[in-house]
Amino acid sequence: MILDDFLIFNPNGLYCKYGDFYLDPQLPVTNAVISHAHADHALPGNTNIFCTEATHAFMKLRYGKNAGKIFNIADYHAPFNVGKVQITFVSAGHMLGSAQVLMEYHGVKYLYTGDYKVQPDTTCEPIEWVNADVLITESTFADPAILHPDPVEEIKKLNDIQLNILLGAYGLGKSQRLINMISEHAPQKKILVHHRIMPINAIYQKMGITLGKHEIYGRKLMKNQEEFVYIVPPFTFDSYIRATGVKRLFASGWKNLQVNKQDTLFISDHVDWNDILQAVKNVDPKQIWTLHGNGKHLEKYFGDDIVVKILN
Repeated sequence: MILDDFLIFNPNGLYCKYGDFYLDPQLPVTNAVISHAHADHALPGNTNIFCTEATHAFMKLRYGKNAGKIFNIADYHAPFNVGKVQITFVSAGHMLGSAQVLMEYHGVKYLYTGDYKVQPDTTCEPIEWVNADVLITESTFADPAILHPDPVEEIKKLNDIQLNILLGAYGLGKSQRLINMISEHAPQKKILVHHRIMPINAIYQKMGITLGKHEIYGRKLMKNQEEFVYIVPPFTFDSYIRATGVKRLFASGWKNLQVNKQDTLFISDHVDWNDILQAVKNVDPKQIWTLHGNGKHLEKYFGDDIVVKILN
């Protein structure tokens, strides 16, 4: 029997009382199951952390000695128990080390997706599908009006820009994907990387991920128009708002982060409407629980066919 209170929100975040753990808690807790290393999911200061090896490496890089007290590293498809709940990590395809969290309790399977994507990305493990009774899906872009464009076609836009490019992107996950895609689909571009992104790249390379040719940014380099693409984190991108001699682009699935209506680079690491429908088809759940967005469209779409519960 599906337990309606298997996961509930409290001030610390999304809590499973049957295993006494939180999924991607928002405040430090005793037992934290972390789906991936982005800062809105992986906070420092937890006592017992359960995560993949890559997530551990990124958290240690970002938070140092404050990352957490005890890290319990688990491979994909290697079940472990937290309390009375059996947990298995399944690749989410969102970024390197990202995991869906399959939770089994009294014969019922609950699948927490965390952030996930279905588009190909050679800088992380591809998404895998497992059957579950309850699909707990992010619904950031769960709207029939939101359909992500082909990321390859978006990257190919760079081929039409001869001016040096200042390319804003989140440093962890997105930047590495961009380096790889630019190397493949705009190979004449010379990729420069902000110094704060380079240590992250080093972890990717240590874990066997080939990103593509790039080098650390040098001020003298960008004085020449040689089709440079300088990848910078958001805070640096915003500080260069009046930069001259460059085309400014920000790579994101969010419209409000695009520079203007003409200069856009829509590349998302989240699922869109069709991707979520694909997830539902592949997981084949009896119920869908939604997080991080508006689940109303899914509730309307499935009607009486599948129970849709909005958790947030």
